This record gives sequence, structure tokens and C-alpha cells, in this order.
Amino acid sequence: MALDGIFLRHLQNEISQRAVDARVDKIYQPSQDELIITLRTWGDRFHLLLSARVNSARAHFTRCLPENPMQPPMLCMLLRKRLTGARLLSVEQPGLERLLRFAFDAVNELGDHVRLELIVEIMGRYSNVIFVDENGKILDALKRVDAEMSSERLILPGVTYHLPPAQDKLNLLESEVSDVLERLENRPGDSELSKGLLSVLQGVSPVVCREVQQFVGRGEDVFTKQLTESQRERLVFFLNQLRQTAREVSGTPHMVVNLAQHKPMDISFMNITQYGTSALIRTSPTFSQLLDDFYSERDRVERMRVREADLLRVITTSSERLTRKISIQQGELSQCAERDQLRVYGDLLSANLYRIEKGVSSVTLENFYEEGLPEITIPMDPALNANQNAQRYYKKYRKAKVAEEKLTEQITFAQQEVEYLDSVLDELGRAETEKDLTEIRQELMEQGYIRMLRSKGKQKSAPSAAPLEFTTSDGFRVLVGRNNRQNDKLTLKQANNNDIWFHTKNIPGSHTILVTDGKRPTDTALLEAACIAAWHSRGKDSSQVPVDYTQVRHVNKPQGAKPGMVIYVQYKTLYVTPSLPGKQGEEDL
Repeated sequence: MALDGIFLRHLQNEISQRAVDARVDKIYQPSQDELIITLRTWGDRFHLLLSARVNSARAHFTRCLPENPMQPPMLCMLLRKRLTGARLLSVEQPGLERLLRFAFDAVNELGDHVRLELIVEIMGRYSNVIFVDENGKILDALKRVDAEMSSERLILPGVTYHLPPAQDKLNLLESEVSDVLERLENRPGDSELSKGLLSVLQGVSPVVCREVQQFVGRGEDVFTKQLTESQRERLVFFLNQLRQTAREVSGTPHMVVNLAQHKPMDISFMNITQYGTSALIRTSPTFSQLLDDFYSERDRVERMRVREADLLRVITTSSERLTRKISIQQGELSQCAERDQLRVYGDLLSANLYRIEKGVSSVTLENFYEEGLPEITIPMDPALNANQNAQRYYKKYRKAKVAEEKLTEQITFAQQEVEYLDSVLDELGRAETEKDLTEIRQELMEQGYIRMLRSKGKQKSAPSAAPLEFTTSDGFRVLVGRNNRQNDKLTLKQANNNDIWFHTKNIPGSHTILVTDGKRPTDTALLEAACIAAWHSRGKDSSQVPVDYTQVRHVNKPQGAKPGMVIYVQYKTLYVTPSLPGKQGEEDL
């Protein structure tokens, strides 16, 4: 799929008709390669998306607003400073280039009106959004390009902005159809008509060129050097139509949807017939809405994938570090197991001081701690007397005893941290929205696994999402925490003491609450709530998952425990097959 120059011309016309003379109200930067500018008029308010993503670069109005970072990037703060309150003067497209220039009338620090531009270049992996001042100098860009990245065109603050190098292609807004035919005939070699048109025409995508070939050849392959007279006539007719559509901006938004996978395949400003019965063609009221429908889900998944990968790296790195630490400490702890032998050495030396001469390297004594008084050889430091050697062994014994206590305490704490990270990893695997990922990130920041961002003033916390809610077949409400922070809030603050608390036994999962509202829960409600708890756990794909349940009054959180970590008593266990209401399988009590 390619957003070509003719499609972009329709977008430019759509944006100009609606947004020219509008004022910049707010500016956001949801990700490193996206900007959202909120524009307002006297009676309307709309959001303009400028994207430089490699596989989805574009500019259009959007209704799908992604979640914004809590700390705005530097470019976003610069744009807010320079463009907030500015008036959009024009939206221009040079020829049929995949480039839009948004010109703004802004006021500088001295109160003078200046012309600032945001230039959106839609060029695949070279896509960019560039901020240019009144002198044509680059102020900043979503993607900076230095001399190591490109020796031909620098995109850096202070550098004069130049348009991308022009391609040697014909612009249908200025060229005649006869010029296109002549250029096709003069191309070296013989190739498919679609490839020939793609190399000759500016502003047309592969799907449009294939559609021309489809029309000219009526479904058959067509080559530039082998055009029949009737094919030439059809080619002239179609190119004239294409030229008229581009000049008059009279196209209509069309989307191609794969019938087998139910996924969008392509977009265009014209009807697409080349896919036959394998695809469905949909139309949209506007070109912006078409792009919103085409990209919204894919962009959401892509943003989640990137953020999820970052969190996964933090969790796995911390978990691996703790696992290595536990292994080392367990090795040291095993050495402390021999400390009793050190005490025995000290006792035997103390009881036989009168028998031991100074300067010996070892001494053999009867071990009165064992039956039969077997002899034991004790290594000695020749530089010390018997009493000093005994005290040296006592000192080693005390040191090993303290080390054992400290190591045992540290290993227990590290194991609890690994268990906690395991629960975060589980909730990360069940995250469904960007807000879920934001809450998980906030939790890791609070626990010190991610460095807190420095900011002037108080750091804002992300607003918590509501817990998941289900209803059992007999009418009881079931609430499920989305993450550890929400688990604590749900169990310790929101739930009533008489509500029933569920959690998978020794398996990471969500806290699940069966809301009783003062009624006695039925066996069906208990069973279905247990199935829901098992579904929202790491045991989701297993059968016969053990789920503990008890009244909320019997659940407590130890002081200093990690989020989501609780202890509970007076519980019972159900063995269930994980499922959601209406999907229960066979369970055994």
C-alpha cells in the first residue's frame, strides 16, 4: 500500500477546505514519529495527525487519539511554544509530490507575525515531519538526519531546508497524455505496462498502475512495446480520466478488504477491480476517515508492540539479574553449612591448650563430640598459639553464622522479587490496551525497576482504569484486576468483607472478586468466578487449574509487600477449566 501523490492531493484539498484559518489549540506527540495538532474554529474542533512512521506515513484528520506520554518530548514542547495560538494559512503540495507544507501565521517573542511551516514528507523509510522558521531554516524534526546518515540532504536544526531531489517523472497536472505515451515508447527494453507507468508517472502508486493495466488488458498481461491499437485507445482513455481526476480532485475514497482475512489491503482515490472476487471494496465519506479506518488498528497494535517490548526487556533483565544473584548466594550459603565444624575445632583446641605446642601446623585430638572419641586432625596457624588458633576458629564460626542469616534473608527477599516480576510478566501478557501498559509501566517505576522521569513540579500518576467486570449466569457481578496495583485496590479497598476473593493457587494471576451484595453466593456463581480467575492467570491454557477462594476479610497484605502480594487463610480450593461466562466447560469440585 502506498499513499500516492494524487491521493495526497485529495487530502490536501480536504484539509484546506476545513482547516485553513483555524487556530492551533493543542499539540501532542504520542510517539517518536507522530504529532497530533488540535485545531479549532468558531464552531468546530478537530485533530490533525502528522505521521512519519515507516509503514504508515500520512497527514489527515483523525478521531482515534492515542494515549499521550506523561512527559512531552523536546520537539513537542518547542512546537507548543512556537505554534500554540497560530493560524493555519495554507496547505500546499508541490506538484504531485508526496509532500505537504502546512504554513502558520504565528507571533514571536517580540510580538511580530512570522510564517512558520510544518513540512510532512511521505517517503517510506525516509518519511519525516520538519519544522521550518520564517527564514527557511530547520528548527527541528521528528527524525534528524546527520552527515553519517546522508551526505546529500541534512535535516538538522540551523540547516536551510531544501525540497527532496525531484524525480525524472511526468506530472499529470502539467503533462499531456501524448507525453506519457512518448516516454513509455522511449523506455529501454520491454516491461509490463504497470511497471512502465510507475517509472514514468509522478504521484501514482503501484495499485493504480496495476488498475490501468487491468483496464487496458482486460485482465491479460500487457507490455509497453506490444500494445495493440485497441489497447492504446483504452490506455489513452484511462490516462485522460486519471489526469482529469487529479486536476479536478474528483476522486472518491476506496478501501480494498481481503475477504479471507477480513483485513484492509489497499486504499485509493478510485475504484479498484484488479482483485476480483477475493476482495471487498468499501467507500468512506472522507479520505481522512478512510485512513483512520485503515491504519487505526494497525497503529494501535504497533504502538503496543513497541511499548510491550520495552517493558518485557526491563522485566526479563531484572529477573535474570536476580536469578544469578540467588544462584551465587545459594553457593555461598552452602559453604556456611560447615560452620559447626569450625565451632568443634575451637572447642577441642580450648579443651586441650596444655597439650599443644606453639609453632605446629596441625594437631590431632580426640573428638569428644562423637561416640568412641575418634581422632580428628585440626589445621593450625604456626604463628599463633593454641588459644589464638581456637579464637580464630570461633571468629570464623560467628562470621559464617551471621552470613547464613543474612544470606537466607537476602535469598528470601530476592525470591519474592522474582515472584513479583513473574506476576508483572503475566499481567503484561494479558494487557489489551495502551492504558494497561501505562499502568504496568507506572507500577514498575514506583517499584524502582524503571527510572522515574525528572520533571518540574509533582509527577502526575496515570489515571487507573476500571477493573474488568463479568456477570455470572445467575446474576452475580465478578470484578477482575487488570494489574497488581489494581489488584490491591480491588481487594483491599473496593471489595466488601463479605465478598469472595479468588486467586489461582501458586500461579501468577489477577485478583478476582465475587460481589455478594449481602447475598449468599450460589455454587454456580462460585464455580463461574473460579473459572474467570483461572482464565485471567498464567494457567489460562491448562485444565484442572487450582483456584483458592475465601472471604475478603481473610485476605491481608503484609507490611512492605510488593503490589499484588497478599496472604490469606481459611480458604477452599476449586479445580476448574479456565473460561469466561457462557463458555464454561466441565469442572470438578
